[in-house]
Amino acid sequence: MQIILLTHERELDRPTNTGSLAVSVAGGGVGLVRRIVWSRTAPDQELLADVNKPGIGLLYPTTEVEGEEINAAECENFILLDGTWQEARKMYNRSPYLQSVSRVSLGSAQSSRYRLRRNQKAGGLCTAECVVEILRVKGQQALAAALEAEFFEFNIRTN
Repeated sequence: MQIILLTHERELDRPTNTGSLAVSVAGGGVGLVRRIVWSRTAPDQELLADVNKPGIGLLYPTTEVEGEEINAAECENFILLDGTWQEARKMYNRSPYLQSVSRVSLGSAQSSRYRLRRNQKAGGLCTAECVVEILRVKGQQALAAALEAEFFEFNIRTN
């Protein structure tokens, strides 16, 4: 399993970026999460190859675009758009290669506990919360718990 964080360049320096938590807990030595910086004009070649492989899904709500969602349990690899909702919408709309990827539903009834940014999408989860949910669905309970604990501490520190 691989979780790809397609990160907007503005997120890299934001202290409120929760994708960095996911990379620090489940990236590196664990190798389940990796980050690619999004570029409209020069898409990552490895990502372009990945979107054509079977078993990959894009975590992006169908409330934003038409289409069918598949359950996360049906995917082996995931792409998450790591940025504000406005940035994620821009990334999706300006990246035709993402529009052909099956969209993934987490089916989580959990409300976001992330309170550090304004203008959050109702029912939306931040990047770290999405990664926690994917890890749970894929049977990585201990890693999900570790990331959730880091996220809890992060919310306290930066609030």
